Amino acid sequence: MEYYSESLSKLINELARLPGIGHKTAQRLAMHILKVPKEESSALAQAIVEAKEKIRYCKVCFNITDQDVCRFCSDPRRDDKFLCVVQEPKDIVAIEKTRDYRGRYHVLQGAISPMEGIGPNDIRIKELLLRLQQMDVEEVIIATNPTIEGEATAMYLAKLIKPSGIKVTRIAHGIPVGGDLEYADEVTLAKSFEGRHEI
Repeated sequence: MEYYSESLSKLINELARLPGIGHKTAQRLAMHILKVPKEESSALAQAIVEAKEKIRYCKVCFNITDQDVCRFCSDPRRDDKFLCVVQEPKDIVAIEKTRDYRGRYHVLQGAISPMEGIGPNDIRIKELLLRLQQMDVEEVIIATNPTIEGEATAMYLAKLIKPSGIKVTRIAHGIPVGGDLEYADEVTLAKSFEGRHEI
C-alpha cells in the first residue's frame, strides 16, 4: 500500500539510494525539503546539478576539481619528491586535515577487488606508473584503506614500483589516539605491533 503521493514517494526513493541513507532517514529528509522555503530546495537542486556539470577529475592526479588541474597539483609549494597514493578523493581531505603532508597525490579511484570484479586495469594504476616515469619521486606513500581490498592494492603497487628503485612505504595502522587496548580487535592490535617505533 502506497502512503505518499507519487512525487513524494519518488523523492523518498531517490534519497534512499544515497549511501548511508536508509528509508526512514530518506523520509525525514524528504519531509524537511517539503517544509523549507522553495528557494532553499531550489538552491539544493541547483547545487546538485551544478556539481554534476562542473566537477571532473584532475588530469594529473585524478582528484575531483572544477578546473583542469586540481589545487594540489597546481601548487608550486608542494614537494614533488613525495607521492601519496589514495583510493578516493575524500582520502586527500582526511590527510590534508593533519597539516603534516606537503607532497603530491595520486587518486586510484578505487581498490582492487576481485569479488566486485575490479582488477588493476579498472583503477588508475597505469596512470600512476606513467607519472612515476615522468616525475623525480623519491618515495611513494601508499595510503589505501586498511581493508582486504586496500591491503591487496598496496601489495600489488609495491610489487610494481619497487623494481624502479623508488622507496615504497605504507601508512601505519593501529590503535587510535584515545582508544583502549581492550576494545581493539586482533588485527588492529597486530598492526599496532608491526608499526611500532622507537621513542
